Amino acid sequence: MQIKILISDPLAKEGVDILKQHKNFKVDEVAKLSEAKLAVKIKGYDALIIRSGTTVTKKIIDAADRLKVIGRAGVGLDNVDVPAASKKGIVVMNAPTGNTISTAEHAFSLMMAMSRNIPAANASVKQGKWDRKKFMGVELYGKILGVIGLGRIGAAFVKRAQSFGMKVMAYDPFLSEDSAKSLNAEPVDMNKLLKNADFITIHTPLTEDTKHLLDDKAFQKMKKGVRIINAARGGIVNEKALAKHIKSGKVAGAALDVYETKQAPPVDSPVVYLDQVVVTPHLGASTEEAQLNVAMDTARCVADALLGKGYRNAVNIPVVNEEILAISQPYINLAERLGSIQTQLIDEPIKSVTVKYSGDVAGIDVSVITRALMKGIFDPILEEHINYVNSLVIAKERGVKVTEKKTSEITDFANLICVELEAGQKKHLIMGTLFANKEPRIVMIDKFYVEAIPDGYMLVVSNNDIPRVVGKVGTVLGKAGINIAGISLGRNKKIHKAISLLNVDSEVPKAVMKKLRAIENVNDVKQVRIV
Repeated sequence: MQIKILISDPLAKEGVDILKQHKNFKVDEVAKLSEAKLAVKIKGYDALIIRSGTTVTKKIIDAADRLKVIGRAGVGLDNVDVPAASKKGIVVMNAPTGNTISTAEHAFSLMMAMSRNIPAANASVKQGKWDRKKFMGVELYGKILGVIGLGRIGAAFVKRAQSFGMKVMAYDPFLSEDSAKSLNAEPVDMNKLLKNADFITIHTPLTEDTKHLLDDKAFQKMKKGVRIINAARGGIVNEKALAKHIKSGKVAGAALDVYETKQAPPVDSPVVYLDQVVVTPHLGASTEEAQLNVAMDTARCVADALLGKGYRNAVNIPVVNEEILAISQPYINLAERLGSIQTQLIDEPIKSVTVKYSGDVAGIDVSVITRALMKGIFDPILEEHINYVNSLVIAKERGVKVTEKKTSEITDFANLICVELEAGQKKHLIMGTLFANKEPRIVMIDKFYVEAIPDGYMLVVSNNDIPRVVGKVGTVLGKAGINIAGISLGRNKKIHKAISLLNVDSEVPKAVMKKLRAIENVNDVKQVRIV
């Protein structure tokens, strides 16, 4: 039977040629289809390849009668309903590494342009001026580069900086010290980086913890004359604070490819029009090579999947057999949530992860469940896109040892996933199970038995085991207008400590988190988001 592939966005010719070289592939290129037209057109196709122009909705997925693979020629997947595809057993793939070099080079170009005032000097000469003194710059050689986030893009940036004679300090709380040293980067804490760096470049995802990571307090710690580069995500730099410190002279310059506002162009940004700021319109992946790479990577991955050669760069489950999927899916969901929660509760580099399966889950192939666990662990902390195929590779790259065990031990649960994570000098434990073989529950965190639903926004409150603490927590949340959707309490009488897991209906602002942590006998409060 002929295998049919639909390409609904313009794709580099080299990518299309990879598909057309297979005699049993029929490749159709039809661009700019509306949702309704694509829902009709998709019938009879085995694969769909898109870029950013097509949005693959549930309606389109439901209309597909033969679709096995969706390939996104790029990194982001905001335009694909991945849960709907997973439910139907359709593998979704992207091209997570095709723009690594492009993004690193652009960030480095921003740093050079800023350090030598190239954009302003260029504009000046074109206006018929010749003001050399006005555009006096600084050298990169011998300067201290502070890198926040040492993933693939951050590492590529470091290599280029070192070739210019820069000394590198790196802050990445989830990277082992050995991995940082292998790049000849000095691993440091955030305070040391801020105090010593001449240039600071950002290569982290935007999360609750990294939002406004460079805020007014952070800028106050920096040396005078520091320069900032952000080609990662808008919102990591507080632009109001950046503008304030540029105007005061504390920050000598900044170079931005991304912005806090979602408006394009970012006309309401307080920094865009400052003379000391170099700006570009999100060009990190905009090179001919990057577009060629993602097109070719996606074409090869889709071809391999259709020919039964495996699933590379799959962002959901690399399994299309509906029977296997029906059994594994609930455990995959549980494991990914356990991993995500555990990462968000720790602040130190991860050394090792040991996952133990017992009960019903031990009787099935758990390899993809372990991959899902590691995806959950890395997703909240890494800039690069993590999927079920590359999560173990990323673990190896970052020096994280992953151990998988099965046991026939009888427990209080019909199925149990136990995850022990070693970070810094401590070990952290989390256990989860499925109620009625489908509903995920957390049943233990460290030394505390609980029964909590891992979903949405959650607060994990650690406190001394005395009366009225939970009531005070509820009062603070109530005054802030935050509704508690559910609560699970755990206590350990031997150590006189307790823990509360609260499901809340909305994100808890930092100011409210500060009030919660200030409650007497509360030892710590962490916010977790499960998506």
